[in-house]
Amino acid sequence: MRLFFMTPLAALALSACSLTPPLVKPAAPIPASYGEVSASDSAADLGWRQMLLDARLQRLVDIALENNRDLRVASLNVEAVRAQYQIQDAGRTPAIGANAGGVRQRGADAVTQNQFTAGIAMSAFEIDLFGRLRSLSDAAFARYLATQQGQRAAHMALIGAVADAYLEQRLAEEQLALARQTLLDWRQALVLTQRLHGAQQGSGLDVAQAQGQVATAEADVQARERASALARNNLELLLGAPLPTDLPPGRALDGQPVLTQLPPGLPSDLLARRPDILQAEYALVAANAEIGAARAAFFPRLSLTASLGFASPELGDLFRGSARSWSFAPQVTQPLFQGGQLRAELQLSRLRKDVAVLQYEQAIQAAFRDVRDGLAGSATYAQQIDAQQRVVAAAQQRLRLSQLRYDAGQDSRLELLDAQRQSYAAQQALLDVRRDQFKSAVALYKALGGGLEE
Repeated sequence: MRLFFMTPLAALALSACSLTPPLVKPAAPIPASYGEVSASDSAADLGWRQMLLDARLQRLVDIALENNRDLRVASLNVEAVRAQYQIQDAGRTPAIGANAGGVRQRGADAVTQNQFTAGIAMSAFEIDLFGRLRSLSDAAFARYLATQQGQRAAHMALIGAVADAYLEQRLAEEQLALARQTLLDWRQALVLTQRLHGAQQGSGLDVAQAQGQVATAEADVQARERASALARNNLELLLGAPLPTDLPPGRALDGQPVLTQLPPGLPSDLLARRPDILQAEYALVAANAEIGAARAAFFPRLSLTASLGFASPELGDLFRGSARSWSFAPQVTQPLFQGGQLRAELQLSRLRKDVAVLQYEQAIQAAFRDVRDGLAGSATYAQQIDAQQRVVAAAQQRLRLSQLRYDAGQDSRLELLDAQRQSYAAQQALLDVRRDQFKSAVALYKALGGGLEE
């Protein structure tokens, strides 16, 4: 009994050697700053409720985090990989089971014999002399951590996707409202033009131009209605549920639904805040650990099989001291010839590590580019919106003057139509730019690692 229980402890004590090479992470292939932009704070410290200022949008994000199927799949993947790690790690400890049985047989000599057994046994436990099992367990644990980071990245991506879809819906609704109001105005103008033509104060050309303008507005309304329906469908897909009827009112695009001025912090912050970078880093750790397992496969494997129990031809005498039995069977296996398989597996593990290094560097570079793109948008959208507002003001002023000149008979109907189209297009363009500004701010927030805190 004492020998049986001491053997696993001694085996675990021997499992101290590891052939996994030291992991040296490559230097981050990015500059130390974002150019002229520098800040001690980072937008990643802002909770997403501080970033998304619209109460309606906040409610939608809450619903999506609870119901979105992709996020659920990501969470289940974490649980699945954790179970895989537990399975792999269990191989480092002995598996001990209890057994009991009996055999009754009759031989050629017509004598009936009985044999009863009971005991506990350890079957083929591998002593991890060279760290093969430990390396495989480390690799499995690193992949579990990588999957956790993937789930966090999915969480952030979902918040950003809901915000983008909501902004698209707000844009579609506001553009639809503008298109409907414009259609109403142009229909009234068509009625007036037809009356003037009936009174022989206008030409048929004026009527045809007004009819074409109304038809154009009708087509645009249909396009905006379709865009609004598609935006709603996309939003409901992200939510994983229909839009509730009790949502709070939303902010207009000119009502600042999203914070746009964000401190970027330092590029080095990305290494600790971006889940996709951490995911690539853990994948690198796993690939490095698999090199240790591939190296250890060249060395002998020592496995133990042992049992302790009782055996007796009589069931009543099974647990007497004289019926005690035990067995101890160590086995050593040394690879001799496998057609180059072990060397190929080692080479493959090294190549996978090289790939993981490149993927880690790519993740860092992509994150840096995302932030730079967001900062470029943050630096220019405000000025672009200001300029577009001046375009709208100038177009509306031109429309007022053209209407006055047309009513006074100083301008043709064609000049008035052009002024109306210009004013309408300028207002629609302003809505587009506002939407783009907020989407750029959301992208920058996500690029900096924001969205994990509430």
